[in-house]
Amino acid sequence: MTSVVNGLDYAVIDADNHYYEPADCFSRHIEAKFRDKAITATKRDDESWEVKIGSKPFDFFDPKFDRTNPPGSLLTILRSKDTNASIKWSDFYSADNMLPSFQDRDQRLALMDEQGIEATIMLPSFGVAVTALMQDDADQMYANYVSYNRWIEEDWGFAADSRIFAPPLIPLLDVDRAVAELDRVMSLGTRVIAIPPGPIGNNRSPADPMYDPFWGRLNDSGVLVAYHLGDSLYPETSAAWGERPYPPVREMSAFQWAFNHSDRPIMETIGQLIYGNVFGRFPELKVLSIENGSDWVPYLLRLLDKKKGLGRYGPWIGGRPVGRPSDTFREHVWVAPYPEDDIDALVELLGAERVLFGSDYPHPEGMAEPAQFADIMQRSTPEEVRLVMRDNLAGLLDLAR
Repeated sequence: MTSVVNGLDYAVIDADNHYYEPADCFSRHIEAKFRDKAITATKRDDESWEVKIGSKPFDFFDPKFDRTNPPGSLLTILRSKDTNASIKWSDFYSADNMLPSFQDRDQRLALMDEQGIEATIMLPSFGVAVTALMQDDADQMYANYVSYNRWIEEDWGFAADSRIFAPPLIPLLDVDRAVAELDRVMSLGTRVIAIPPGPIGNNRSPADPMYDPFWGRLNDSGVLVAYHLGDSLYPETSAAWGERPYPPVREMSAFQWAFNHSDRPIMETIGQLIYGNVFGRFPELKVLSIENGSDWVPYLLRLLDKKKGLGRYGPWIGGRPVGRPSDTFREHVWVAPYPEDDIDALVELLGAERVLFGSDYPHPEGMAEPAQFADIMQRSTPEEVRLVMRDNLAGLLDLAR
């Protein structure tokens, strides 16, 4: 595929596109014996949606099953809310903004052609927001996510036409069921899977050797691991500071946005993988950090190197890792920064080979025109820009194949 968009003489490969799910994305394929545990959505008389996780109400955010806001419109929404505190986020939703290409694969492929996007990792909107509400019920967790992954397979495909790569979501709450689902989706050709960042349940690390059968399969197959921003158990921890334990996302306090939402879950997850020696045991494992930003990266690299020395006499859950943690990070982790981050500085820190372009299209907090991401890279060379905008992810997804 060749295309000239935004002054580029090549088509780009986006690490962070999204679909909007239908209301039955979790319930469509759920096993009959788990029907009472299904995630369901019912439209109310006022056209809003009542969502339940089994019998528990879901109010983390207003789901976008049939209405949304325009791509890249967050700034306009925030400015409107600043002038009128009574305005709700959902006031900006409309059915007109829910384009067919946001929910239909063939329509999306046509839009990708217009946007000059050769291929993309296509991620959930609603599907990443429910994990924490099922941590106490492994039956419910896997019944719903196996059903959800079957919906992804049916509507989007795990590696459709080598253009849309829609990762199945596989939580690690139960290692045997996680391995079984991983084996199933790998047999169907998936090249990337998504795992929620943060601890497993309330008290377990993904670096625990009990998960080695899971990491071993990924190591041997070359399937990528994507950690994408989502809900987590972290807002509950802010209750120790007098904060509301699990508020709707648009009602989170500034403290919760700063310390519980994005940076901390991904930093601690990668810290556990490195200090837990997962990459020492599985040297071919490749991890993508998507929609977690990048402001935290330089701090984390310094922190990991410094604290490894201070913790030399402490326990090492998976054996003491060899070498500098910052070098391990650079070898095994690829980062998709936010457009508002200093992307050139990240390129200088990690090398262009470890930075990915991610537009977050069509979310309101993302970019209205994905390929304009290249314009942000003012200090990088054309060769570095091409690595970020296309070649890095092309190699990771083995598109030459």
